[in-house]
Amino acid sequence: MSGIQYTVFFVITGLVALITYWKCRQNSRSEDSNREYFLAGNGLSWVFIAGSLTLTNISTDTLVGLNGAQAIVVAWWELGAVVGMLVLAKVLLPVYYRYNCTTTTELLEKRYNNPNIRATVSMLFLLGNLFIYLPILLFTGSLFMSNLFTVDISQMTIAILIATVGASYAIFGGLRAVAVSDTYNGIGLLIMGLVVVVLALVAIDFDFSGVPAERLTLIGDNDSDIPWHTLFTGMLFIQVFYWGTNQNITQRALAGKSLKEAQKGVYATALIRLLIIPPMVVLPGVVAYKLYGDIGDAAYGTLVKDLLPDWLAGAYAAVMLGTILSTYNSILNASAALYVCDIHEKYINPEVGVKKISIVVSLLMVILSIVMVPVYMDSKGIMALMQQLNGLLSMPILAAFITGLAFKEVDARAIIATVVFGSCLYAGFTYIWAPFHFIHMMFITLVCSVAFALVTNRIVFKQQASWRFGLT
Repeated sequence: MSGIQYTVFFVITGLVALITYWKCRQNSRSEDSNREYFLAGNGLSWVFIAGSLTLTNISTDTLVGLNGAQAIVVAWWELGAVVGMLVLAKVLLPVYYRYNCTTTTELLEKRYNNPNIRATVSMLFLLGNLFIYLPILLFTGSLFMSNLFTVDISQMTIAILIATVGASYAIFGGLRAVAVSDTYNGIGLLIMGLVVVVLALVAIDFDFSGVPAERLTLIGDNDSDIPWHTLFTGMLFIQVFYWGTNQNITQRALAGKSLKEAQKGVYATALIRLLIIPPMVVLPGVVAYKLYGDIGDAAYGTLVKDLLPDWLAGAYAAVMLGTILSTYNSILNASAALYVCDIHEKYINPEVGVKKISIVVSLLMVILSIVMVPVYMDSKGIMALMQQLNGLLSMPILAAFITGLAFKEVDARAIIATVVFGSCLYAGFTYIWAPFHFIHMMFITLVCSVAFALVTNRIVFKQQASWRFGLT
């Protein structure tokens, strides 16, 4: 890494930190410590909601993972996200705001009138963050940085540095600092990401000849990462879960000044997702295939290193570090919210000091996520692996939300049993018997879980569920 790269890198990184500090100092504070620390005092405008939603989702796990597939078909992960965001804006946000929710899981408590279902689902979210999202993010972030720059530092050391700096935003600034830094880094990411796309296309003279046809199509066959028929089953519900019920993401939309402000932020995010993100997450990988062959998850970092001049590489490194930190600190803040609001205040101490216990939880998550990084270091196709593992949690949790929103007179104990059943069922599909693509298996898991909830509610708990018309 040259002197000019270091200079540009540290100047941009420091500038974003200073702007974030200044912006956060200007805002008034909410008297509700939970809403202040976890929802920025419900003071986010649509601009910061869109910025934070965009950057929390787009990080090295996406850029490295999707470009690592080196095929255009994986753009469906981003195109399909638009469906999830529309469901969030039109269907779920009005309900969250009506119930004044701090966490997405709070809605479950209020719909089922039972805090135990809220705590159960929160524990699943926390386990997913700890064993899937956080370590994979550290792995892909450190991999990208080590591929981009030639430095005499191990990948594990880089992962530790990322975790340490990322935690500082979440611990000391809460969601407000996270959202503000997200937005400014997000602007840089979109600009630099498109620059990489243009430079990549120029590098091959806009000529994709020699790249196999199956890597240049959006219609995936049965052997592709996303077969075309999965778009009509599990893909839709994966997106609804991720954007509509996943605390790591939805938390930003819960922090709006009003419901309309939050909806505007989600619509802006959907527009960015539709028009800007898809080329960023697939074209560099395909170009890397033509230039270097099948190099998997190393494709994006290698291409950026070869194409960008020194000063621009320093700027991009700063932006990419911002995206890594953004996603990492967002997950930490969401995890702290789930633990404090859904577990600690409910079962241990309702008068707990929010910031103090949040710091303890965040530090423990940081340490454990670092320990988990080596587990993923030999993985190939990290994005597909992440989605597959996520199915252990996503469909059972989504079944709990769908049943609670669509039916009345459902016993919470039936839902707790359903969450366990759904996780075990999908684990069986994943590790014992997989007759179909894992995206289809996620859809089957969801349908079976909802059916299990209704049958268990009727037979075991002697309650007849009835269709709930409307969302009140």
